[in-house]
Amino acid sequence: MAEDVFGWNRKAVELGIHEYQTGIACVNDITGRGKPRTEDKHPKLLAEIQSIMEPHSESESSLRTTLLYTNMTAKTVHEALVQKGWPEASLPSVRTISNLLNRQDYRLRTVAKSKVQKKPTKPMPSSRMSEA
Repeated sequence: MAEDVFGWNRKAVELGIHEYQTGIACVNDITGRGKPRTEDKHPKLLAEIQSIMEPHSESESSLRTTLLYTNMTAKTVHEALVQKGWPEASLPSVRTISNLLNRQDYRLRTVAKSKVQKKPTKPMPSSRMSEA
């Protein structure tokens, strides 16, 4: 009846009736479900990625956030891991590496160290401002 009227699952209704009859609440451990994160499964991989990213990243100049800005993409990190000797079959996908970098507070942006510095331009004589 409750399944038709309220749209509740039959198993949930049975669980609720059982809890009511016994007086014991069944605790559902939702936190134990799901896939473990890549950094939890492979801590050495995380340390290796951080060693690759360290020379190519910098923090914000005002230090208002803990974000690290880098000019390396997840694909270049994947390629660097392969060059360091990690077998490609054991590495996570590029998308997973991208998610891992985001969780570690790395953001893709042109790093100030790698920007080309512009030379200051001298004012042209024809563009003088009127003197008062």
